[in-house]
Order: sequence, then C-alpha cells, then structure tokens
Amino acid sequence: MFDPTAFDNMKVVIEGALYDLDISGEIVITDRNDSVNMAKMSRKFDMTFRLPEKKVKATIELKSGLVNLAAELLPSIQSEEQAGCMLSLKFIAAKEESDLDYSALKALLLDIWGPTRIINQNVLYDPLSIDPAHSLIITIEFDRLIHEDQIEDLVEMTEFIITTLKRLNEEIS
Repeated sequence: MFDPTAFDNMKVVIEGALYDLDISGEIVITDRNDSVNMAKMSRKFDMTFRLPEKKVKATIELKSGLVNLAAELLPSIQSEEQAGCMLSLKFIAAKEESDLDYSALKALLLDIWGPTRIINQNVLYDPLSIDPAHSLIITIEFDRLIHEDQIEDLVEMTEFIITTLKRLNEEIS
C-alpha cells in the first residue's frame, strides 16, 4: 500500500463530487481521462460533463508535475509550497453562427468566478467548410497551485461550474 499524493486525494474528491451529481441526474458525465506521462513524470486527470439535455460541456482538469511530486515526497528539500496541483476549467459549446457578444460572456464569467481568474475565449471553425458551425472554447485558469488543505473548495467549486453551465446554456442557445 502506498500513501496517496495530494494529486490522488484531490482527484478522488473531484471524481466523487461529480459522480454524485451524475447519479442524482444533475449532470451527465461524457468523458474521463487519467494519464501518467512517464517521460516527464507528470500526471493529468480530467472529467467532462454537461447538464442533461444541454449542449455546453465543462471539463475540469487537474495536473501535477515532477516538481510537485518531489516537493511532497521529499520534505527535506523544504519546498512544501510546491506540493500541489494546477487546476483549470474548460467550457465548450458548438454554435451555428457567430452572433455572440463575447464581452458580455466574459463579464458573465467574471461575475461568477471573480476578477482574479484568467479567462480566455477561443473560437474554432473550418474556414474552408460550407458549414458555418464553430466551437467556442472558454478556459478558466487559477494561475496558482491548489494545495491539499483546499480540498473542500473543490466540492464547492462544482456548484460554480453548474451555475456557469446553466448561464452559458442560456446565453449560447
């Protein structure tokens, strides 16, 4: 048996919170990935989900690198502040036409997540296609390590993600 790392503990909390919401019917989980990069000794976990009968998807991603793992497993190097994970969110929506007010969307996201988050919006489309469909990809980054003592915040964060999904579905549909 091994002692789970901060990454493992946070991953289990996120999984549990999302699977509880999936079982209760509040969300539908559409994808889950848990990767280990042996060349870089890093880990990445993500889960993608949406509200029932809605199109906008959310992905929550947790990453941990070699520095984060070493800081946790080797306390003698005295870099405990590096023992944590990077967290990011992604919201993806398909839209037939590009008639969105992206400034209003950013204001909506800042209202939910606050001004200290890094929020980016990207629009993807095939310029050679006759189909006018495009994808809007919104990323929210926290620009700091999430530590194990903030683990309860991860469960609370799911409420903000659900609120964001509801509001984006209203704006984009």
